[in-house]
Amino acid sequence: MTAIQEWASDFYKCFIKEDRYMLLVSGVGVTVKVSLLAVFIGIFIGMLIALCNLSKRKSIRFIGGVYTDIIRGTPSVTQLMIIYFVVFATVDLDKWIIAAIAFGINSGAYVSEIIRAGIMSVDHGQTEAGRSLGLNAFQTMTRIVIPQAVKNIFPALCNEFIVLIKETAIVGYVGLMDIQKAGDFIKSATFIAFMPLIGTAVIYYVLIKLLTLLLRRIEKILRKSDVR
Repeated sequence: MTAIQEWASDFYKCFIKEDRYMLLVSGVGVTVKVSLLAVFIGIFIGMLIALCNLSKRKSIRFIGGVYTDIIRGTPSVTQLMIIYFVVFATVDLDKWIIAAIAFGINSGAYVSEIIRAGIMSVDHGQTEAGRSLGLNAFQTMTRIVIPQAVKNIFPALCNEFIVLIKETAIVGYVGLMDIQKAGDFIKSATFIAFMPLIGTAVIYYVLIKLLTLLLRRIEKILRKSDVR
């Protein structure tokens, strides 16, 4: 048997036989669902924690600091297992939703620092200008500071989202059949390692490449108003 014939045989066994490719298709759906929900949760939590860290009250800054330190100082897989097997052990929720909450909480700590840095990068004169126009602190932050900060932090947020997609590869620890878990299942069923691993790598690459192109397009739209 030639090398090409051997590769064709392995491809058939891994992806065509018994419709095993459907495991990967289903895994893509799980990965996308978990990642999208985690992104929204991460942004929401990140915004709240960033505002806590920028607060003038020490007690509020303390809460934000503790959250950030604990989340960034512990492995994401440990957080996932604690949230799934302890926090939500008796809660009737779909596995992928619990996983998304875990990843959202994890991402929120990193997003908060990105947002905090973005807000601090906006010139303080912008805040003073907003207040001089009669806007209160909340209006100044939401209407003047944050819109400018978003353009500054958008590339860093994009990078965080890409990292988040790859981090979801550990959801197999709680029994979810994502892309990585599907590849592992095929590898165990066929005793072929190369083809399933390459297949999962290609799928992740294509997903991230498409996301990168989309985010670059959005960034260009956001930058249209810039004068350089």
